[in-house]
Amino acid sequence: MERRVRLAILTMGFSGLVAEMLLLRELLIVFSGNELSIGIILANWLVLEALGCFFPGRLVEKVKHKLEAFIAITVLFSVALIAAVFLTRMLKGLLGVSVGESIGFLAMFYASLLILLPVSVLHGALFTFSCRLYARYSVHDAASAGKVYVIETVGTLAGGVVFTYLFVPYLTAFQASIGLAMLNFAVGLVLLAPYRNSGLMPRATPIVLSALLVLSGYGLFGNQADRLHRDSIQAQWRHQNVVHYENSQYGNICVLENQGQYVFFLDGLPAIITPIPDILFVEEFVHLPLLSHPDPRSLLILSGGAGGIINEALKHASVETIEYAELDPLLLSLLRQFPTPLTESELTDDRVRITHIDGRLLLRTTPSTYDLIFVGVLEPSNLQANRFFTQEFYALAEARLNEGGMLVLGAPGSLTLLNEELRDLNSSVFHTLNSVFPHIRVIPGEGSHIFLASHSEEVEAVDMVQIVSRLDQRQIPANMMVPWYIENKLHTGWQGWFASFIEGGSRQVNRDLRPVGLFYSLSHWNAVFAPAFGMVFRQFERITLGTLALSFVAFLLIYALLRLRKIRFESVSIPFAIGTTGFAGMIFSLVVIFSFQSNYGYVFSWIGLLVAAFMAGAAGGATLVTRMLSRLEDGTGLFLKVELAIIGLALGLPLVFSAGSAVAGRQSGLGLFRALFLVIPFVCGLLTGSQFPLANGVYLKGSASLSKTAGMLYAADLLGGWLGGIVGAVVLLPVLGLAGTCLTVGMLKLVSFIVLSTQPRSVPTRR
Repeated sequence: MERRVRLAILTMGFSGLVAEMLLLRELLIVFSGNELSIGIILANWLVLEALGCFFPGRLVEKVKHKLEAFIAITVLFSVALIAAVFLTRMLKGLLGVSVGESIGFLAMFYASLLILLPVSVLHGALFTFSCRLYARYSVHDAASAGKVYVIETVGTLAGGVVFTYLFVPYLTAFQASIGLAMLNFAVGLVLLAPYRNSGLMPRATPIVLSALLVLSGYGLFGNQADRLHRDSIQAQWRHQNVVHYENSQYGNICVLENQGQYVFFLDGLPAIITPIPDILFVEEFVHLPLLSHPDPRSLLILSGGAGGIINEALKHASVETIEYAELDPLLLSLLRQFPTPLTESELTDDRVRITHIDGRLLLRTTPSTYDLIFVGVLEPSNLQANRFFTQEFYALAEARLNEGGMLVLGAPGSLTLLNEELRDLNSSVFHTLNSVFPHIRVIPGEGSHIFLASHSEEVEAVDMVQIVSRLDQRQIPANMMVPWYIENKLHTGWQGWFASFIEGGSRQVNRDLRPVGLFYSLSHWNAVFAPAFGMVFRQFERITLGTLALSFVAFLLIYALLRLRKIRFESVSIPFAIGTTGFAGMIFSLVVIFSFQSNYGYVFSWIGLLVAAFMAGAAGGATLVTRMLSRLEDGTGLFLKVELAIIGLALGLPLVFSAGSAVAGRQSGLGLFRALFLVIPFVCGLLTGSQFPLANGVYLKGSASLSKTAGMLYAADLLGGWLGGIVGAVVLLPVLGLAGTCLTVGMLKLVSFIVLSTQPRSVPTRR
């Protein structure tokens, strides 16, 4: 029976990871691909798991038929997952959010909390139940909870790998969730097999489970999963004609059609409109820069070129080559699947060379140089987009420009709706550009400002007369680019207006590892669409490493005063340390995701592997400590050493990522740096995972309740992870950057180390 219980625990870990990743990807689509929402989603998953293992899980001692209860909770978990996928697809409609509109952080928090609630709570309860089942069918000792943790973590590791290489490329969310239900029902029957003819349980239990297995098999193989998939898409894109919906390894693409007009949505946001794009913006964005250059011949367009930009650029006869870098090949495949005269002319022209590569990677590796580089990403609204607004990116682009060449990009702008957040965003973009390029020309607009950056003074000196003259000479057919309109756009007063607008704004430089541009973009969005939360969000910018350090010092001073008054903290010191480790583990995970996205831009396809690497380390650390537990004389001493190791890791990670980014700048180092992204989460998991079974062993010296101790410490771990996800995603990473966030973790773990090391080496008995 012990082997059957091990199989059930393994399946529990596998199911938990797959469920978490399925809902994470679905919610990311609803949340417009904002990677910072990953922290909120993971945090809510953890806190709900904590509630599940601490409250419903504590009922395990009162339940008479524990095996049947475990199976019943597993069934409810499986059904809840299928329902949660469907509800996620309907989420924007339930929130009253329009198609193509983004969702603010506050809505992300409570919406994901409600969606995850039944799935996560039920899965958390399964952990505590499994601890009691394992102790019942094996040796009842202090290592039982640690062994369950190890087995579950191995299942989680398997789930990460299978999810990445099987579920993502080949199955829809409903096929995966129904297939997972089948697996859980089958394992439930395996658990019940030894009692089939014993008369120890109602006969209805295996009959009901068998019926559910058959029903789920019919749902998977009888095309019911496909029907659910189609119906949920129609509910998600209500009143729209969805002609294609597909996940790639880079994100989600949905194509809507209306009377021959196609809109291509990337992660829920409109990206390309054909055959009639936004004519006004496209002509401004393309023709004003090209007319500002005396002889444009070679162009590079990084993302968003199809659907108008390439078409307008091809109207300039001097243009000999256009290199177009688009990361996701599925997007261009769908543009060909739903052709229009506009896209057909763009993508088949002999002067256009299409490359499926990340734009930053192309700039790192190409030997080519260009007269103009256009950035088709128009706002640093997430980490993937922010990579094209940083000092490091501008330096890469500057090195690939010919003499007199210019970099062209857009940023959110308005001539009427002005606020502090929009000012700081544009000011940061301007000063970040100015840290690389000496000459910058800004063309203000309603909706978007256009920035031209160059080492040539001509970019600032060119005037309306020269532009109109070149327009006539090149015989450019345009709808909006007529002399009176050009005169208005290039009026000298606009330069003074923009300088006055950003005066007093932020002068902070946007960096890969300190994305203040992303913070200002999110502040602007929240100020417009969620003003109540926007006022709070704006205050986060005031947080500094100094204020956090003072807070930690104040905490230690209060603690020291209480200790001097002989107040003891033995019973809470270990749960507190485990909670801070949970916080650190979540922050480490987010830091890895953050850095990977900053360097490569396709974390959507790697997130399963990154989580799997972390869980592999956690399983290794927990296994190692569990084996040592029975012969370990000084568990608290080893616990303190691990605390110091986590502090060292927090202080060392910024140096590792900085050095890795430098190595990745060379083509020979790209593979090495990618491999590093699997090693680092493994090491993080190794250290954080080793503390849970170690804490159980130390704490159980004074506790008679295995399940109560396991549930309490597991809850502390998950609650710490919840705080790490919320605070790390919304505050620390956007404001303090990678280095500041890691230093914060180091200071927090130093506090827990001091608290634990100043306690007596014993834990009072708790009954």
